[in-house]
Amino acid sequence: MTTAPIREDFAEILRLVGPGARVLDVGCGEGELLDLLTRERGADARGLEISPEGVAACLSLGLAVMQGDADRDLASFPANAFDYVILSRTLQAMRDPRAVLEEMLRIGERAIVTVPNFGHWRVRLDLLVHGRMPVTGALPEPWWSTPNIHLCTIADFIDLAQALDLEIETSAALTSGQRARPMTGARLLENWRAESALFMLRRRRG
Repeated sequence: MTTAPIREDFAEILRLVGPGARVLDVGCGEGELLDLLTRERGADARGLEISPEGVAACLSLGLAVMQGDADRDLASFPANAFDYVILSRTLQAMRDPRAVLEEMLRIGERAIVTVPNFGHWRVRLDLLVHGRMPVTGALPEPWWSTPNIHLCTIADFIDLAQALDLEIETSAALTSGQRARPMTGARLLENWRAESALFMLRRRRG
């Protein structure tokens, strides 16, 4: 029996999360990352998922999950309840991404966020040549059915982190089927060539 490869952003998250950490996976879907964190890192991992189908799938795996909307329900968690709060490929679907990031770093010491990069060269080329909204590995839905409502580039996300006075502890460029690439000193280049990007953030120390 062959084992399916771990998604490249999940592999990087597993590398970053410390053993036994308290983790909240926001928008956890059917629990793939929750399960990996529990098994591979011994994490005290919990999920927040808006869809009943996702919640049911998590519960069937014995995972700790609650149904909720990240735009509204993160406010119900106490401050500093987690070591890491994770939002993978979901920030762009939030009604208020700025407020969600602020809540993540209120309830967690660190936030790990992955976002699709609307500055990827294929996106730019599709818009230039075809004049239509692109469909890519990181942006797989056509414009009329996508849940994404706040698309950004890597440069845009870095600007938001700076506006919120957040420290980017580490960042990585992601391309489907490839290992994560560190972005230190290469963010301008990766704003063109990365399909998506991962950032680990914390509140700036005064």
